[in-house]
Amino acid sequence: MALLNNIGALTHALDSEMERDNSIIVYGEDVGYEGGVFRATVRLQEKYGKERCFDTPLSEAAIVGSAVGAAINGLKPVVEIQFSGFVLPALNQILAHAARMRNRSRGKYSLPMVIRMPYGGGIRALEHHSESLEAIFSHIPGLKVVIPSTPYDTKGLLLAAIRDPDPVIFMEPKRIYRAFKQEVPEEDYIVPIGKAKIVKKGSDITVVAWGALVRETQKAIEELEKEGISVELIDLRTISPIDKDTIIDSVKKTGRFLVVHEAVKSFGAGAELISIVNEKAFLHLEAPPTRLTGFDITVPLPRGEHHFMIEPKQIAKKIKKVVKF
Repeated sequence: MALLNNIGALTHALDSEMERDNSIIVYGEDVGYEGGVFRATVRLQEKYGKERCFDTPLSEAAIVGSAVGAAINGLKPVVEIQFSGFVLPALNQILAHAARMRNRSRGKYSLPMVIRMPYGGGIRALEHHSESLEAIFSHIPGLKVVIPSTPYDTKGLLLAAIRDPDPVIFMEPKRIYRAFKQEVPEEDYIVPIGKAKIVKKGSDITVVAWGALVRETQKAIEELEKEGISVELIDLRTISPIDKDTIIDSVKKTGRFLVVHEAVKSFGAGAELISIVNEKAFLHLEAPPTRLTGFDITVPLPRGEHHFMIEPKQIAKKIKKVVKF
């Protein structure tokens, strides 16, 4: 076992997989010599050389476009977008090419490529650094969207993503990059894409969260337990495809549902989850399915960012409201 934070788990996963598979290449802005802005790729260039881990020009469209070509021709690129807000110039390559190539070629080509990106707020960053864009990618057929919340899942999900035959958007909640450490097996293992995790069992309400908000929800639950409220917490882990069965089975047991996410409210993943609950578990509900989300605004700059972020006390208040409906 190794005691790792989320950054360490990323580095460990990339290192072990690059050692196992010579077809894997890792690149992006400052990814090679500097080891990435958050140091997720530190020492990989030193170990595997500049042909397998290298820096690119400041062009997200070129980074992703070249990854499409590399994947078609037998390589397994793992590319980094320095911050998720910088991915916008690459959307044409992701949505029009990466996501469509299997269908376009009628199965002749698959694209085993991973697009990593730090996402979300909480570090008092500048504009285009703090967005939560998971709903955009999840809306597109042909893409898988993964968001880990723990070091164990970070390693297991990244290994699963690299080995997947299709494009995976791997979104990393940067405010918990170094927030805590966890024992992570040094040997090979994967966490299946498309399978949620029941973090804590409970009987009064089902709460679904992902990324950094899993930890915030756990803090809220600790306080609620003192009041006798039993919460079943599910870490969604994969935004697309959604593990519907785990959610529905839980809601049928608890009769109540809350989804918590940092992204803006309108047209977000929370709305999709509520629709799934209404369609599959409506007759089991004892309260309206509810969401607690970010505001429908651009994430504020550093001085006002704290007004946007969801805190444990807000989560606890919303849970109590649903339970007492």
